[in-house]
Amino acid sequence: MATTAPAIPLPGDDAILSVKQRGLWAQAWQRLVRNRLAVVGGALLAVIMLIALLATAVPLVERYDPGETAPRESLQGPSLDHFLGTDNLGRDTWARTWQGLRISLQIGVGTQIIVVTIGVLIGAAAALGGKWTDSLLMRLVDIAYAFPDLLAIIILKAVLSGRGWPIIGDGDPQIPGLSGEVLQVILAISLVGWVTVARLVRGQMLSLKESDYVLAARAIGASQRRIVFTHMLPNTMGPIIVAVTFGIPTAIYAEAVLAIIGFGLEPPTASLGTLVYDGYIYFRANEWLLTVPAASIAILMLCFTFLGDGLRDALDPRTRR
Repeated sequence: MATTAPAIPLPGDDAILSVKQRGLWAQAWQRLVRNRLAVVGGALLAVIMLIALLATAVPLVERYDPGETAPRESLQGPSLDHFLGTDNLGRDTWARTWQGLRISLQIGVGTQIIVVTIGVLIGAAAALGGKWTDSLLMRLVDIAYAFPDLLAIIILKAVLSGRGWPIIGDGDPQIPGLSGEVLQVILAISLVGWVTVARLVRGQMLSLKESDYVLAARAIGASQRRIVFTHMLPNTMGPIIVAVTFGIPTAIYAEAVLAIIGFGLEPPTASLGTLVYDGYIYFRANEWLLTVPAASIAILMLCFTFLGDGLRDALDPRTRR
């Protein structure tokens, strides 16, 4: 008895590609959870971020107002009243460390939101806009890449700190949860850090333009917009996610460097960088003021590094078994 051959789906069938993409993401998730260091780093990051965001609602975390001064209790060591001691103004180091974690995470995450937005737009436009557009945008990327990162951030921070900026000026926050000063640091770092993401997106999309499924989708009449948002961007998300995971600690470290050289946030705003700078000054009187924020930065860097390495291995097709 003759059997009917199964229907062969068209290469550009959106349903088939959607199932395939879900399968690839599921496989990536399975590889990620098998990486113990990545799981530990991600879990610890989730706990730190949750506590930092909800610090004001957790009495054990913020037993004291981070800005409350008590000069008579200055430079005390750890005790039951002050878990990590106090600084030169009598402020609770435990509460200020969690405030610093919250602000540093705001800077790291906020920076990557802007970096990804600019990088994806410029990288996609360069890859899809034709030869002249590609050449023009890549020369812009080369110019931005030529400036030393730290020097460019300092210049941008000085420019953005000037008067006449209604959204990012000093004073009351114009964006809920972000002060104008924190937003200045976010913009200064992100306007320098988008170059890597733009190059990454451009390279990925130039490669995807010649892939079989994109050519098949174009052959059956799919519009350019549909091809970009349905087939190209989803397949670019893996490298972008990995870049963001490594970019957040880079931004936190950049802010800490700015604070140490005197271009960071102004007191009484506390980030991990400003806490390290203050702790260095009073290290001989109370070593906890330096070791605690420095250790916090190190823990964040390690957690993001472990998670980033795990995501890179999970999302890289060359590591699939």
